[in-house]
Amino acid sequence: MTNEQWKSLVDIVNGKTPAEPVVGFIIDSPWLPGWNDISIMDYFADGRIWFDANMKAIEKFPDVMFLPGFWSEYGMCTEPSAFGSKCVWPENEFPNAAKVINDNSDIDKMIKPNPKTDGLCPFVIKRLQHFAPEIEAKGHSIRFAVSRGPLNLASFLMGMTEFLILMKTEPDKAHKLLGTITDFMVDWIQLQAESFETVDGVLILDDIVGFLGEDDFKEFAMPYLKRAFDAVDVTVKFFHNDAEGLVCTPYLSQIGINLFNPSFKHPLSELKRLSAGKVAILGNIPPRDVLARGTVDDVKASVKELAASLDDKGGIIYSCGGGMPPDTPTDNIEAFYQAVKSMG
Repeated sequence: MTNEQWKSLVDIVNGKTPAEPVVGFIIDSPWLPGWNDISIMDYFADGRIWFDANMKAIEKFPDVMFLPGFWSEYGMCTEPSAFGSKCVWPENEFPNAAKVINDNSDIDKMIKPNPKTDGLCPFVIKRLQHFAPEIEAKGHSIRFAVSRGPLNLASFLMGMTEFLILMKTEPDKAHKLLGTITDFMVDWIQLQAESFETVDGVLILDDIVGFLGEDDFKEFAMPYLKRAFDAVDVTVKFFHNDAEGLVCTPYLSQIGINLFNPSFKHPLSELKRLSAGKVAILGNIPPRDVLARGTVDDVKASVKELAASLDDKGGIIYSCGGGMPPDTPTDNIEAFYQAVKSMG
């Protein structure tokens, strides 16, 4: 992100309404490889290809805020690999991480990984260190420390169904697992912040939060998310959950979150009401069915409908409800941007 974009983002999370509406998208490996006509494996394996793919997006859409910006990631495998997950790497499909917990008793044997040395974490840091001079030469900076969330990681390590059952049948073991994961997350976030002095934001992604009821959210998600977001003192605390988001929205500001990327299924006006206007929102048109698969006219109509639903247009970064989906075409992104700008 450029200094100007970062200042705009900080102003929005601080409650200021920008003079012109702002467009932003989360971009990473589901979208960038295909849009650049490269394989997913090449995107992960070659730092130069990764850098050039990100630069192409930035140069094609210079007025769009891409978050977190030069995201150095290996799909869903980065953090699970540190716990010993076997990672499977198809040439042009998303990688996946195998379970490491096959019996609930395995939780008692877990040891907190060291992000400086374990799994793919050091590769994430090295890639950014290698390309930081070029990123900065292009007028951008590394702004965010990023991690998958505690429930998300638990579901990878033992299976989502198994983890959800564990919370109800052996809550003490669920807490022990989440505690170990969160201890690792704190170390991981702190390592990223220590490695890059320009980091002033934290992005945590956890869709499993959306599978919980309110009581379970308050017991099994809220304290661990808060501890992870409190790992470093930063200006922007950004949470992505594009599953059910209404359960967590009233509690976001208590956790310290000031920017939220929710599901497109929730009206922005309702999210603003539930968060008492204390949390900026990145959203919120349908990502797959409209932004990726719709026509240019579909995109324009969806943006118009979104704008018409808002009495208060403050605290909004116009986007889709989730990350940029695979196969989103250039024309639709341009149509989205132009439709938003015409509102101003």
